[in-house]
Amino acid sequence: MPKLSQIVAVEKGLKSRTAAAVTKIYHDLQKPALFAGLSRKYTPVDDEGERFPPESTLVQQHVDDQLRSAASQLTKLFDVVATKEVGNTGTFADVVVDGVTVVDGAPVPLLLFLEKQLVDLRAIMVKAPTLDPSEAWQLDENAHGWRTEPVQTMRTRKVPRTLVKYEATDKHPAQTEVYMVDEIVGHWAATKFSGALAPARRDVLVARIDALADAVKRAREEANGADVEQVRVGTAVFDYLLAP
Repeated sequence: MPKLSQIVAVEKGLKSRTAAAVTKIYHDLQKPALFAGLSRKYTPVDDEGERFPPESTLVQQHVDDQLRSAASQLTKLFDVVATKEVGNTGTFADVVVDGVTVVDGAPVPLLLFLEKQLVDLRAIMVKAPTLDPSEAWQLDENAHGWRTEPVQTMRTRKVPRTLVKYEATDKHPAQTEVYMVDEIVGHWAATKFSGALAPARRDVLVARIDALADAVKRAREEANGADVEQVRVGTAVFDYLLAP
């Protein structure tokens, strides 16, 4: 069993490291390019057509992974702060959401800490990238994310054609005009990938944060209403400060 002094000694450094890690996650979640991928493959119309190598961009990060990373960092900090505050106070209240006790016997300082952390978590969550609703996304277990069906587009090239305005006669040569037309030479098949959240999933997570934040506030109000022993130190302090 750790001593309270040991918990207090590690708290400051842990808070600093956790803040840096969560801040990085917060900024990464505001970079949609990290969560987007693409695969394009080209097929010429015939064997003699020009060929192009396939193109791809890998999804670099996934929102769920980032959230789990933030949770891992914050869990260590929550546990240290909870251990310290439970050993440092005698005023407690349960955090209850929809009849379920999420945190049992939380002291007021821990409840204040949780309130602040939930505000920060909500700020992270509302910034999390969501899937483009204009696309039809499907879960891709192999890619650990989402993908679209391939969309095919054409590749064309300009080819000259000759228009005969007037046929040749024994007195005049033929009158012609050269014009350009687009000829299909191949097709691109593009598949989009994403590590973003489904909008409905993000809404659920934000709602859970809000529900827990409300429960923490109710618990704090309950704990603050508990009877405490009156401590009087003012007289002694000012007797000393104002002594003749």
